[in-house]
Amino acid sequence: MAQQQTSSTTWALISGACLILGLAVGYVIFGGQHAGPPAASPVPVAPVPAAGGPQPGLMDEQQAQALRNILARNPNDVQANTQLGNLYYDAGRYAEAVGPYTKAFATDPKNVAVSTDLGTALWYAGRPDDAIAQLNRSLALEPTHPQTLYNLGIVKRDGKQDPVGAIQAWEKLMAANPNYAGRDDVLRSLEQLKAQVKTSQVAPVRSTR
Repeated sequence: MAQQQTSSTTWALISGACLILGLAVGYVIFGGQHAGPPAASPVPVAPVPAAGGPQPGLMDEQQAQALRNILARNPNDVQANTQLGNLYYDAGRYAEAVGPYTKAFATDPKNVAVSTDLGTALWYAGRPDDAIAQLNRSLALEPTHPQTLYNLGIVKRDGKQDPVGAIQAWEKLMAANPNYAGRDDVLRSLEQLKAQVKTSQVAPVRSTR
């Protein structure tokens, strides 16, 4: 009787462990897409430096550790790197998101969504030049990618004080994506930038009369 009870307890423990493992693996394999602003959402969310960026959430450390464990065995796992980058990004830990995104893009260099997420994380991390370079890599893959063009305009305008560059990015966005979800906001921003550029163009005058 004691032996039978011990056997039942042992199998109960094994079954519980298998259930937990199955849930963990299932989440990694079938986990949802990144909910952050760069590539997944069609609604334009202006990337801004970390001090004024989106409100960060709490990071699921248990999930993050599970992903780190996967990457310890396979550092080039694109999905695990991407999901870890997403966790850091959504928690407002942008500089830490750069590493996993970089590894994911290095392994899958044709993934425009990961490239754009990486570029936006670089912007939030206070690296506008690197952000622009990465967003241009996204455009090399997909020249009319809407979220890349939108974010490039933001970084040009706010990070580099380059209204002309922002205008070029957003005009291309509007021409290639006439049904863009944030069309009205982009058009208003374009009007403001064009007015800004126009008023800053002062005509030269003679120095003698």
